[in-house]
Parts: sequence; C-alpha cells; structure tokens
Amino acid sequence: MTDLPTSAPATAGAPLLLSPDRLIPALDAALSETRDERTLRTETVAFLAAAREKATPWIEADFAGHPRSARETVLHYAQMTDGIVRAVLHVATDRRHPHPRASETERLAVLAVGGYGRAEMAPFSDVDLLFLTPWKITAWAESVIESMLYMLWDLKLKVGHASRSIDECLHLGREDVTIRTALLELRHVAGDELLTVQLTETLRNDLFRSTGPEFIEAKLAERAERHKRQGGQRYVLEPNVKEGKGGLRDLQTLYWIAKYIHGVHKAAELVPLGVFTAEEYQHFRDAEDFLWAVRCHLHLIAGRASDQLTFDMQVEVARRMGFADTAGRRGVEVFMQTYFRHATMVGEVTRIFLTKLEAQHVRVPPIYKRLFRRRKPLIAPLIDDNGRVNIGDRKAFLADPLNLLRIFEEALRTGMLIHPDAMRVISAHLDLFDDKLRENREAARIFLDLLLKHGNPERSLRRMNELGVLSAFIPEFEPIVAMMQFNMYHSYTVDEHTIQVISTLAQIERGELVEELPLSSHILKEGINRRVMYVALLLHDIGKGRPEDHSILGAQISRKVAPRLGLNAEECETVEWLIRHHLLMSDVAQKRDLSDPRTIRDFAKMVKSKRRLELLTVLTVCDIRGVGPGVWNNWKASLLRRLYSDTARALEHGMEALNREQRSSEAKRALREALSGWDAKDLRTELGRHYDPYWQGLSTETQVIFAELLRDLGDDEIRIDLHPDPDHDATRAAFALADHPGIFSRLAGALALVGANVVDARTYTSKDGYATAVFWVQDAEGHPYEASRLPRLRKMIDRTLKGEVVARDALKDRDKVKKREREFRFPTHITFDNEGSDIYTIVEVDTRDRPGLLYDLTRALASSNIYIASAVIATYGAQVVDSFYVKDTFGLKLSKTKQEALDKKLREAIARGAERAATA
Repeated sequence: MTDLPTSAPATAGAPLLLSPDRLIPALDAALSETRDERTLRTETVAFLAAAREKATPWIEADFAGHPRSARETVLHYAQMTDGIVRAVLHVATDRRHPHPRASETERLAVLAVGGYGRAEMAPFSDVDLLFLTPWKITAWAESVIESMLYMLWDLKLKVGHASRSIDECLHLGREDVTIRTALLELRHVAGDELLTVQLTETLRNDLFRSTGPEFIEAKLAERAERHKRQGGQRYVLEPNVKEGKGGLRDLQTLYWIAKYIHGVHKAAELVPLGVFTAEEYQHFRDAEDFLWAVRCHLHLIAGRASDQLTFDMQVEVARRMGFADTAGRRGVEVFMQTYFRHATMVGEVTRIFLTKLEAQHVRVPPIYKRLFRRRKPLIAPLIDDNGRVNIGDRKAFLADPLNLLRIFEEALRTGMLIHPDAMRVISAHLDLFDDKLRENREAARIFLDLLLKHGNPERSLRRMNELGVLSAFIPEFEPIVAMMQFNMYHSYTVDEHTIQVISTLAQIERGELVEELPLSSHILKEGINRRVMYVALLLHDIGKGRPEDHSILGAQISRKVAPRLGLNAEECETVEWLIRHHLLMSDVAQKRDLSDPRTIRDFAKMVKSKRRLELLTVLTVCDIRGVGPGVWNNWKASLLRRLYSDTARALEHGMEALNREQRSSEAKRALREALSGWDAKDLRTELGRHYDPYWQGLSTETQVIFAELLRDLGDDEIRIDLHPDPDHDATRAAFALADHPGIFSRLAGALALVGANVVDARTYTSKDGYATAVFWVQDAEGHPYEASRLPRLRKMIDRTLKGEVVARDALKDRDKVKKREREFRFPTHITFDNEGSDIYTIVEVDTRDRPGLLYDLTRALASSNIYIASAVIATYGAQVVDSFYVKDTFGLKLSKTKQEALDKKLREAIARGAERAATA
C-alpha cells in the first residue's frame, strides 16, 4: 500500500518529464511550426522519447544514491509516465482533435489504474489506463483515445486500456472482482477531473459500501491460490518479489481491503484507526520500500519486466544494493536473509490486519475443527477470544515472564491459534527473556514439552520463530533466522529447514510415514531418547554462516544450550556427538562404496553403539527430507538402509560378520539358486570367473543380468541391458564387453551424450578378460527413464561404444552451465585416501557439476593408466562429489607421487571443462 503522494514537487534540476509546469510549454514550442497531422504525431513521439531518454538515466542515477529504498524511485517512474500521458492527451485534444464545441457529452478523463493508479511503477511496469466518459463514447472521444494510444504505442509503452462510461464501470465492477480492484485504485491523471470525482463517489456509495465482506473473501481466496501457484512457502529458493508469499502483492491485497473497507489512501491512516501500531506501520513501510527496491533492480538488470529473484539475479541485486561478502558468508546470502525477514514481516502484518477485520465483524472468522470438540479451558490469565488464545489480564501476564512461553504451550494443548493482540504483547516484551529466564528449570520444562508432548511442535516453533521468541530464549539461534544458503540443494532458509526437520520427526512419531520411512518408523516404535533426538535436530545447523565447520561449531554451541534446556550430562554428550557427526552417515552412504567391508568397519568404529546408530539414522533421514521437495528418494533410502543394516550386524556380531570370503560365498550360493536351470558347466564357469569385489558389490539380481550377458559373449561383441530400477529411483544400465583401457570413460561419455545423470557406477574385470560395468542413471528430472525412451538410449550408447560418435566432440555443445547457475561458487577439492579401503585408493573430487564432468574425470584417470573399480556419485544441486575406487597398472594403491601427478591432471581436466562450459 503506497504512502507516496500522487504527485510531488519536482526535484531541483529534474528533467522535463518530472516537471509538469515546464513540460507542456516546451512541447508546444517544439511543435509550433508543425501543421501536418502525421508529422505532428511523429514529432510528438520524438520529443517525448528524447525527454524520456534524459529522464530515465536521471531516475536511475538518483536510485543508485539510495539503492535499498525505492519510495522516490517508483514515484518518479509514475510521474514520468504522467508527463507522457498528459502530453499526448494535450496534443490529441488541442492539436489533432480540438473540441468542435463545448458540450456536456464531449468530456473525457484519463485515469491511471492498477499499480500505476497507486503511483507505484517499476522501470518496465505496464501503463494501465481508463478512458472515462460521462455516457456513451462519442466519435470525438474515440478519435482522441485512438490518437493517444498510437502515440503511446509508438513510444514502446506496454499499455493496458479500457474505455468506459461511469455506468459501465459500475456494472462491470459488480460482475468482476478484478475490474472492481482496478477501479479501487483509480487516480486522475489528465482531462476532466470532475468526471473522476463523480466516478469515485458513485463507486463508494453504490458498490464498495455494500459489498465489503464479499470483496474481502474474494481477495483472500485469490491470495491463497496465488501462494499455491508460487509454491506455498515464504522461503522458496527463487522467490517472486511481486507474486510470492510475503511479496508486494500481499501488501497490495492489504491496501485493496483497507481502502475498500475504511476508505483510506495510505497505510499510515490505519494507525489512528487502531489497525496497526506505529511500530507495525514502520515495519510495513520498511518491507514495502525494500521489496520495491528489489523489484526496480530486477527490472533494470533484465532490461524488461522481471519479478523472479533467480539465482543469477540474486547476486547482481545484492551487489547493487551494497551487500558485501563477509567471513563465512557471501553478500548474496546476507541480502536474501534480509529479503526473507521482510517477507516474514509482511506475513505478520497481514495476520494482524485480517484478525482486526474479524474483530470488527467485517470478516467471518474461519471455522476450525476445534469448534466441533469440547473446548479445553485455558490457564489464567489467558482467555478464549473468538476461538483464539488472548491475554485477559495484561499486568498479570507480564508479571510472570514464564507466561511468554506458556501461551505457546496452551495454544498447542487446546488446538487454538494465538490472537494477534497477544502476539503484539509478546513481541513488545522480548526483553523479559534474560539469562535468569533462560536458566529457569520451569522454562526449560515448558520448552521441552512444546517439542515432546503435544505431537505437532512445528506449529509452535514456527510462530515462536516469527515473533522472535525462539531467538530470545535461545540467542544462539538468532544468526540462522532467515539465513539463506546460496546453492541449489537447500530449498529453505536454515531456520525453516530446522523446523521442517523437526516436523518430519513428529510425522514419523505420529505414524504418518510408515510406508515411506519403514526403518525410521521401526526405530522410533522400538524407543529412543526423544529429548536427545529433538534437541539435536533443533541445534544441528546452529553453527552455519560462519567460517568454521558448522558441525564442529554447532557441537560446541550445544555444550551451552543443551544443559540450559534441562538435559543431563549423558544426554548433552550424545547431543554434542550427533551434531558433530550429523553429516557422517549421509556422507558415507552417498560417497563411499558400501560393498567394501572397510567402509562398514570404519563407520561402525565411529558410531560405537547400536543406540547411537539408531539416533544418527533417524537424524540423517529427517535432515535429508528437510532439505526440500524431491531431495529424498528411494535411492538414498536404500543406501541408508543398507548402511544401517550392515553396521548393526557388525556392531552386534563383531567385525568378522564383514569377512570378504564369507560374503562372497553367500553371494555365490544366492546366484547358484537363481540360476538353478543352467547347465552345470556354464554355472561353474560363471561362478569361477569373478573376483571377490564383484560378489560383494552387486545384488544377486544384477549378477543374474551379467551372467546372461556374458554367456557365449564374443570378443568383439557389446551387450547392453537397460532396465528401470524403481527401488533405486534409477535406470540400471549393464554392459558386458571385452575389457580394454578407458572403457569406463567411454561408457560415461555415451551416457552423458544422451543426457543421463549417473548416480552410481560399478565396473569389474573378470578373470577371463571381460568388463562388467553397471551404471544407475536418471533423466534430467531425476527419475528413471521411461520405457519408451530406452531404445534411443540404447542406440546412442551402442553408436558411441562402436566409435561412430566421438563423445569428446559431441559433448562440446551440450556441456554447458545454465545461466541461472553460473553464480554458484564451488571450489574444487580433491582428496586421496589410502586408508578407507583395504585394496583401493579412494579419489574424491568435490566440484561444480556439469553434463560432461564424469567423462572428463574418467578420461583423465584412464590417460594416467588408472584402473577404476567403482564410482560413487553424490549430487547436491549444482555441486557434485565423485568418489572413485582405483588401482594403478600393477594393481596397487596409488603412491604419493602418483597422487600428486593425478591431482594435477584432474584439476586441469576440470578447468578445461569449466572454460568450455562457460563459453558454450
């Protein structure tokens, strides 16, 4: 809702289009010798275009002087447009179509509607005009309107227009809420001002006054649908500054309703009406000003109307608004944290406003399911106020600071929402949260009960977070409020991610995710320390946003916070361990070969006990699911289940349970049963041709596929099996062919050419010289390939392996980074680990992902005569961690010298590929 005047005195030195008194005389002087109508139109457009070319840089330069405040800027753009509209009307009525005679019917007003009507315009906003006549449009008015529109179009303005009489406006406004909203925002720009006054009074008396509740419900339904289209979350990765939740449209909705009901023209007028306090109004102004500044920057960067804060735009807007990099955080992250805090404030202002409407009986309050149950009495001094928890005795409430926490517990216990008036009291008295209250045992009890006792802790946590209570009670939480992580992996801010993670745990406990998360559901059903689990989840990311490793820093912070929350020494130690290692299980499952016994052995040594394994498993599942929609899938679930079961087995039965020979024997026995119909000689051949890693690394189902592919395979023959593997959310691509150097790289290149995203890979050489390679791949959307697409996939792979298509050349045009992803920074890290496997060196490459990366890396390995046994690929948005289990040509682990040489080659391959991708 604008608080800007509809006109403002021109700034000293302002250009013509911002100086109404100078504009028309200057235009008349320029056209004084022009008589021909066609020339008149051309010269008017040329004059105004030149004036705009001077005004626009002036506005932009002025905006650059206050890049975080756009109040003057949006008004300047509206004033510039006013000047253009008044000038073309002047030429149309005084030069091209002079009044034939004074007549009541020959009256015309030009009104601004929509955002232009509010005198709020971004650099490339539409110009919405209403041409108003007293009755039916006359031939003269039609000619004037046509002349104006042609000149405006010649000026390349995007004009939305309607020509109506006062009666038509009233009739259409009754039928269509969109038209009614536009009429609500009308503003006189030029022409007969009496007509504008007449229309305003008619609409107020004959339409707005009697249809308030209907209009409110229509606008709120429209708002809900818009939020749904934009993703339903305030903290989406790339928010729409205009249409998104907490964006400008939400503020405009308040403006429409306030003007409709109260007849106000500015948000400031709602303060004396008691709708907002002076402080809330200031928050309103600040949020509106900031959001408009962001929108103006977006338009100027794009050179067109653009309201989506895409990743690449975020970086440039942050730079323009003066957000600089700090230790541990990029300027763009600080900018987005500020953005999300303003978006949150928009939500608070909206909630306060709507509840006031209910209190004034202008809006019918929603009917909650709670009303159909017996109401639970509230503890004094709290009262039931129209179905919401409110404060009955403010003095008594504030006399005991514990009430600032109790009110949230009472809301959860009764199922009621908290009244905005109570929220105001809470927000105004956050200073009552002092060290004495934070150390209070009853305060800790109340807070833990909020997490543990009522079944839906996310509801209270989210409200406490939005009101600042969570940060007041746990000051260590404040830095992560609205903190954005500038990557494609995390969909939410750090605080919202934390609440999502706790929500997931509560859903598991409520039995809502048994089918999706059977292992976690089973662990919780069997019983774990819930106090430890909830506190660990609450604090697991509390160390983010600083230069130090957030897991280490978070563990250190927990040493202070966990005791304050009432946990005993053993529980505090477990919480600290879980936070310190909260990424461990995810990293091992996604970045290491789980078929290698050493992987399980080392992980088991880290975990030490079945109890910690269970806690870490549940924490890891909740953490991954809380990252964002679509991040959790069957593939990750299967990896974590396997890591859990193998580790539990090792912890319960000793490390001997991981014996290589024992596992190989079990795998051979399972294959023998699966191939019971085979000839005994063929079966002996198959069982004797593979080394131990093959038997440990593949499922029996995959070994059956390879047995069929290898049967009677010719030396120059390539056999391929493509099969959707829904349990892994991927397509399994199995290859059998005569082994030769670089085979893994050629296969990776073939898959890259068809746009396949490799999520895991294994390759083994048999004792009789055949390569058995299996890749699990997904399409661009992260799903298994549809059966109908498999023939094309097979054809391209076949052509590449036969040399008909050279992957290195064909990838040049396809291996590029999308524009919106170019601003992500992922420094390359390469590590060599000779301890993580008994027989292989693990080469881990952490860098930016792109289509041809795996091919480039495996070519570099092949050219260094490195044998790749397996590759494990973990993707985190635009970042990828590729882990290769390798040997040298002698079957040995890589020496220090070879590691250094290979490090250089891999970095060169990454750099060349990145340069190629940047110029593609």
